[in-house]
Amino acid sequence: MSAINTVVYLIHILSVIGILTLLLLQWNKKPRKLNPGVLHAGLTALIAGAVMVGLHDSVKPDEPLNHTKIGIKLLFLIIILTLGYKNVKKPELSKNVWLTMTGLTILNIIIASAR
Repeated sequence: MSAINTVVYLIHILSVIGILTLLLLQWNKKPRKLNPGVLHAGLTALIAGAVMVGLHDSVKPDEPLNHTKIGIKLLFLIIILTLGYKNVKKPELSKNVWLTMTGLTILNIIIASAR
């Protein structure tokens, strides 16, 4: 189970890095357009996170699960995905939506790295 958890963890990290990278690639673009890969990476991160939560008791039975941290990260990811689905077919991504998605992704990384 530990090997499966490690693989899922790496997939989760790569997915979040993918979200951030695809959003940051739009930094100087005029007009900004949402890359559909953001949605794919977001859904992959969501599924990988759910698998990690499900495997937690098997992999780390002595360590309690921080439900608050997971809930906040889930909420941020749902907001990112919602904004993404609402703007993926639009010809231009507004600066406010782009900043919100980028900021929530960075906050998600900061929360994940905090002990």
